[in-house]
Amino acid sequence: MSQTRILALVGSLRAASINRQLAETAVQTSPEGVEITLFEGLADIPFYNEDIDAEGSVPAAAQALRDAVAAADGLLIVTPEYNGSLPGALKNAIDWVSRPYGVGAIKDKPAAVVSASISPNAAQWAHGDTVKVLGVAGARVVESAHLHFATIGERFGATHPREDAEALTELAATVHELVQATRGELAAV
Repeated sequence: MSQTRILALVGSLRAASINRQLAETAVQTSPEGVEITLFEGLADIPFYNEDIDAEGSVPAAAQALRDAVAAADGLLIVTPEYNGSLPGALKNAIDWVSRPYGVGAIKDKPAAVVSASISPNAAQWAHGDTVKVLGVAGARVVESAHLHFATIGERFGATHPREDAEALTELAATVHELVQATRGELAAV
């Protein structure tokens, strides 16, 4: 069986964010035959503007993202909640990979969403908005792979998520469901 490639997009741009740590922990849980890569460079991508989205003039950072998404078998989206929604950098990334509309790199790509917040609502609003945006953009959202983490400041404030057995188990289950969807073994919504 060939290698399954999962690309992780982290909505928080902070190097030490707990959302990034959750994505790093997901990488650690990947089974044999599955490679999870964290995309670096969301901060370098300019805001989507159709004027600069023309053949030969697409900014290098945006093209790198498009190429990485196109090469991936599935997407793992890890989002915090900023003012009740997904971060602008993550929305912008989805905008870039959805173009040209209907045939962008995200078209029919299985995607799972992990949301995490310091609040007790576990970034449910950001999660819902991310699922909506991914679906409109053309991704195949894998509902069974969704995961929510609440009060992450308390839960992971003194320890990395990789040291939390429950978080490891939950992330491994999310990765498993996403991988099944990339292999056509699980229906996406």
